[in-house]
Order: sequence, then structure tokens, then C-alpha cells
Amino acid sequence: MNDERSEATRGAISEGEGERGGKGEHRVSVVMAESDQESGASNSERRSCDVHHHPRRSIGAGRRGSMWFDVVVTSDFELGDYLRSLRESTQPSTVGLGHRGRRRTPGLRREEVAMLAGVSVSWYTWLEQGRPIKASVEVLDALARVFGLDGAQRDHLVELAGHRTRPTGSPIGVDVPDWAQRLLDSIDPIPAYLLGPTWEYLGWNRAQAELFPPITTLAENERNLVWVLFALPEVRDLIVGWEHEARRSLAQFRADIAPWRDDPAVHDLVERLRRVSPEFDEWWDRHDVAGFETRIRRFNHPTLGVLGVEYQQLIPAGRSDLRVVMQLPIADASLDSGVSDPPTG
Repeated sequence: MNDERSEATRGAISEGEGERGGKGEHRVSVVMAESDQESGASNSERRSCDVHHHPRRSIGAGRRGSMWFDVVVTSDFELGDYLRSLRESTQPSTVGLGHRGRRRTPGLRREEVAMLAGVSVSWYTWLEQGRPIKASVEVLDALARVFGLDGAQRDHLVELAGHRTRPTGSPIGVDVPDWAQRLLDSIDPIPAYLLGPTWEYLGWNRAQAELFPPITTLAENERNLVWVLFALPEVRDLIVGWEHEARRSLAQFRADIAPWRDDPAVHDLVERLRRVSPEFDEWWDRHDVAGFETRIRRFNHPTLGVLGVEYQQLIPAGRSDLRVVMQLPIADASLDSGVSDPPTG
């Protein structure tokens, strides 16, 4: 594999990358080469800057003489973080490796991942460090097999590496089809709602408003399922087993927003959630990813009492960016049947 690092005139991440700053940050050394047109001399400066998890953001600025420069990074660090979390959570015994001496870090060593995936140690190390190198889908599939990823986790890995698995475009201002509200109303009295690409509420029916009245009065920038789940205290009382449900939903949210993870609105939502919810702030860094699965959720409703619902999700034909979520009422006896949620990874 070739090391496709950027030319020095654009800036290069040095061997010191990966040192952590605060929450959601990396501290890296950036080398900028500047040419003196008059003298023909070339000078380099080493500067340190904070890299936030926002791909197209100017994160450092310096001045040499009268020359200003900006440093712009991509989301390669998020790919590196995800690979690191997968490596550290994969036990050697699960990939057929026996005891190989004392381990200083949890999970697999980098050289073990490289061997199992059929790539060089240095190349995999660069990938995990967030260097600007390109990984093919074939290599990513090999890594997915090493880590035992399911379909949603594999797609998330591929998306982070810059390969699209789903339609792209801005998630903001998505159009709501004319048929959407008619469909939701026809489902009534089953509670149902329509979600957009970043899990924003785009519509709901009367039964959903009765089940969760705040949905009708939320501010526009708070009309989002993940915001409701983590930022509204009453939701913690409403959902039985809130922590389990919240972690599962967060893993699904992360998988769904992968194509739009670089969008400023997504970045803003994540940063606001980090500030208002300690649980979100902690769990977001775990990089859990999961696909949607039909499941049963219980509500401790203040006026309707204890309710059990089965979650079902429909993806409209031709609109894979939308989700119709229905909550089918079930008898109390079904709550103790063999249908249950698998644990969150």
C-alpha cells in the first residue's frame, strides 16, 4: 500500500499525531512549508493545534512574515478512533490467537490486526492514527471480518473511510412528501412518526402526540429523537430501562448518520448533546454501532399507566433517507415472552 500523505506545501501530520486533547479533540503537530518567492529559500515551521471532530473546519492559523495560513483536517481521526475501539474490544481468543505473552493494552495488538487482515503493520498503524491514506473496500471488508462486524458496523466502517454506502446530500431541509401525513394518519390509533436523515421528527399522528405530548411544543432545533432521549428529563421517567434503551438508540443513530457525519448541523447537534447529557458525552466516545432491530419497549406513562409496544420501522420506496416508526401495542403478557432486546454492544 502506498503512503498517500499530502505534500508538505499543504501540511503533513507528523509522527506525533494521536495525542489527546479535551473531549472530542486531538492534539497534533502540523508541519507547514512556505516558499520565499524572492529569495528562493524554503522554510518550515512546526506548529501545534487542536483538531476537533469537524472535518472541514479551520482549526489552526499561524503567521510567518505577512503570510497567513489555515490548517484544515478531514474526518480521518473518527475512522482511527473507531478502528482503535474495535481493536481494543476484540479478544485474541475470538480470532484464533492463543496466549502470546503479557499484554500491555486490551484486545488485539496492531501487528495482529495487520497480519489477520493481510496488510502491513505500518499501513494499518497510519490508518488508525488518522493519516490521509485511502483504504479500499476490499481491505475494509478484511478488517470487518477480523473484528467480526455485522452489516451495520461494516457499513459504518466503510462510510468513515470515505466510501458511500447510502445516498448523500444535505440532511437539512429535507422535503416531506405529501403522502407522509396521510400515511401517519391512516396508521392511527397506532402511535407513529416520521424521522428524517438525522432523526429529526418530520411528522407524527394523533396517537403519538397522546403518547408523548411534548413532541408538539418542542423548539425546532430540539425536535429530534436523540435530543428528546438524552436532554429531556421526563423521558428518563417515561421509558422503563432508560439506560439500556438510550445506549441502543445511540448506537443506531451513529450508524444512520454516518453519511452526514461531516455536516455542520450534525456536528452542532452532537456538541449540544455532549454539553447537556453526561451519558451521551461518555457513550459517544465508545463508538458503539448497531442496526435497527424490532424490539419491545415499555413505557411508564403518567396517565395511561404501564404500556408495552413493539417497534417496527418502514423505509419508504424511493426515500431511503426517511423512516416511518410504528409502536404496536402489545398485551402485558407478551412483555414476559421470549421476545426481548439483545444487549447493547
